Amino acid sequence: MQTTSVSAHATASTSRPTPGATRVVIRPGRGLFALDLAGLWEFREILYFLVWRDIKLRYKQTAIGAAWAILQPLATMAIFTVIFGHLAKIPSDGVPYAIFCFTGLLPWTYFSQAIARSGASVVGDANLIKKVYFPRLLIPIAAVLSPLVDFLISFVFLLGMVAWFGIRPGWNMVGLPFFLALAMITALAAGLWLSALNVKYRDVGHTLPFLIQIWLYASPVAYSVALIPEKWRLVYGLNPMAGVIEGFRWALLHTDRPALGVIAMSTVVVLMLLIGGVMFFKHFERSFADVI
Repeated sequence: MQTTSVSAHATASTSRPTPGATRVVIRPGRGLFALDLAGLWEFREILYFLVWRDIKLRYKQTAIGAAWAILQPLATMAIFTVIFGHLAKIPSDGVPYAIFCFTGLLPWTYFSQAIARSGASVVGDANLIKKVYFPRLLIPIAAVLSPLVDFLISFVFLLGMVAWFGIRPGWNMVGLPFFLALAMITALAAGLWLSALNVKYRDVGHTLPFLIQIWLYASPVAYSVALIPEKWRLVYGLNPMAGVIEGFRWALLHTDRPALGVIAMSTVVVLMLLIGGVMFFKHFERSFADVI
């Protein structure tokens, strides 16, 4: 959106403006890639309040509060350890399966929460969109940022597990910010597409849980990329979360370093999804208030 201030004396005489007053005209941004970074920075306080609101609502009237951030991946780890670790005997790159699984679940849990919230974010804030103007991009961005609180809580617990199993993280940990950023950008890119589509087609909201479930089994959470035939590794890298999860294990558990080809492929796919998502979101943004 573009905001233009026009002197009241330049407006039509029939509007009878107050002398010296200023009329603010809000026009849709032109171009598919009109990011309006200045507008995003101007309304940065709204981003803070949207994130804080989501965090408070998540733990409002809960008995154990932030402990849910640990219990959810911990329960999933227990189920996967029994089924895939003990019964199916899936290899875990030379480390105990429990810590192998939990390390994969950490970025995946963040990603699944971020994409679920961002995909439904615009429809969920319909009343806010109809009442006041602000850059609509702030809504899916806030939905991607708010699950970071759960991630940080789980990460501290993971560090305790790593120490319990006698694993000493080394210099590899410097790569964690990159892999976390890749997960965040992936969630934002997918969220931009899904949130805009969800405004017009509410079927997207019903499809989201199913999509996330499929994406889980298409990602190396319960298994290692080593099980994928070498000739298919680059194709497997089309799933950005494959590089993220393997990167986390390499950084914390000293497993084999992720193939540079897989990381490069994941990064290129994410950037293309993000650019396309921004263009798609900005194209439909102007009609949100009318359709929603």
